[in-house]
Amino acid sequence: MREVAVTVPGEPPLAGTLTLPDATGPVPAVLLASGSGPVDRDSDHPRARLGVTRALAHALAAGGLASLRYDKRGVGGTPGDWRRAGLHDNVDDLARAHDLLAARPEVDGDRVLLAGHSEGALLAAAVAARGVPVAGVVLLSASATPGDELLRWQARQIGPTLPAPVRGLLRLLRTDLEARVAANHERIRATTTDVARVGGVRVNARWTREFLDHDPRTDLARLAVPVLAVTGSKDLQVRPGDLAVVAAAVPGPVETHLVPDLTHTLRRQPGPASLRAYRGELRRPVDPEVLAVVVAWCRRTSTVPFPS
Repeated sequence: MREVAVTVPGEPPLAGTLTLPDATGPVPAVLLASGSGPVDRDSDHPRARLGVTRALAHALAAGGLASLRYDKRGVGGTPGDWRRAGLHDNVDDLARAHDLLAARPEVDGDRVLLAGHSEGALLAAAVAARGVPVAGVVLLSASATPGDELLRWQARQIGPTLPAPVRGLLRLLRTDLEARVAANHERIRATTTDVARVGGVRVNARWTREFLDHDPRTDLARLAVPVLAVTGSKDLQVRPGDLAVVAAAVPGPVETHLVPDLTHTLRRQPGPASLRAYRGELRRPVDPEVLAVVVAWCRRTSTVPFPS
């Protein structure tokens, strides 16, 4: 395996890493998309080093496939401000990265796949739904629920997992977590700027407005290429049941995997599902079974060139 620093042209230029297998001749490749927020090419956040796309890149290289991953706007080597980027900007950035990857001489441009984790899965589906020529799409921890509904669902799941003192304080203050989330959504919907203050905190308002209105099923219904969808049974950030929605919405071939005990971080978590356990599980590597499933599927899918 070798890694090459690349820059995706455009505004802003995206700093990335092209990971190449130890192979000769043009090889199939996978364009990797990270989750939401200020995450870099490896899917690392200032407060949480997920390492999802880095692990995928190295596993794919071991399986004979190239990959490209990049820093989002305002993160790592990419200039800009991540708070000012909208969801649709992120889709455009992924499409730009696809054009660069498909044009690389080390890559077979007819055998480029997309693989996204969390928000990255939404971006991958959106790019493929535009008709960008890809051989397949991998959706990891992907939502098939409209954004506003998903965030309210998250509040219902996360509330019971909060520490007992926090739950007690919420009861004492008669605070309904889901209602508070919904109220914040209305405040953000009323904004018109890229960045706004909500509760004294600067938030990426344009991204949130676009996410709240985004229905992933619209893009899923336009995917004629093969799709692999993998979600953990203990995911508190997307509905595990959305795997069935993906299978029903996508008109092309679909393969789904519900992985026992897997969380949104793509690690296993014993006991009841809880966000509090993330810190400990992030000390462990991305689940090897998930990596193996993705690599095997990408190898199978990329053996057939995309039809012209």
